[in-house]
Amino acid sequence: MRKKKEKGISFASLANALLISTFSGFLGLLGVLSLSSACRKSETPAEPVIRLASAGSSAATRVSTRPEERPIIVAFGDSLTAGFGLTEEQSFTTLLQRKLDENGHKYHVVNSGVSGDTSAGGVSRLDWSLDGNIKFLILELGGNDGLRGLPVANMKKNLAEIIERSQARGVTVILAGMEAPPNLGDDYTREFRQAYRDLAKKYKLTFIPFVLEGVGGQAAYNQPDGIHPNAEGEKIMTENVWQSLEPLLQAN
Repeated sequence: MRKKKEKGISFASLANALLISTFSGFLGLLGVLSLSSACRKSETPAEPVIRLASAGSSAATRVSTRPEERPIIVAFGDSLTAGFGLTEEQSFTTLLQRKLDENGHKYHVVNSGVSGDTSAGGVSRLDWSLDGNIKFLILELGGNDGLRGLPVANMKKNLAEIIERSQARGVTVILAGMEAPPNLGDDYTREFRQAYRDLAKKYKLTFIPFVLEGVGGQAAYNQPDGIHPNAEGEKIMTENVWQSLEPLLQAN
């Protein structure tokens, strides 16, 4: 399987944006990204509502009315996948569906994003998300593990389980990497970053080193919380995913 060549990634702007706040300010942002997690009392989530992405076109309408005719691409992640703070039309899964339709790829996208979810939460709900004719799974989890400072070894183990169980069903996994907040220290951020690279290598995955490349730390592309992409940032995130997904679709 083709592995995307890693680009040199500049995280200086992201680090600066996060470090502008005091530690208490950072905790406030943590509360936002963690899904506004006041409603989450445990790592085990309620069964998520899974939406079929709509591209707002006649082609998309045909997909949504007869989804059994097309294989499925599952976007499996947290608030970045769920489209926190955005309308459904602005979310990256809807934009991705539009790209598929415009380029003649007969797949439909299912948004299986749960805001505030961790890698452990992803393990617990995976079976629901793999129900159906799933061909690809875009795995975007771990950001909340990093924000909470959870052990990287546990995150890596959880992501490995998701990958193994998906591959056992014949699903092709695309791994979307994330970055940990710099205030957690160099050792933690280095270990966190390396975990994704190790998994991509071990399981021979197509790998997006940083799914928010070009968005993270850029005020123009983020919502007021400084973490979640706005509508323009969502377009860049979609392009980051598309660059890795499209070659796989062409190969199939």
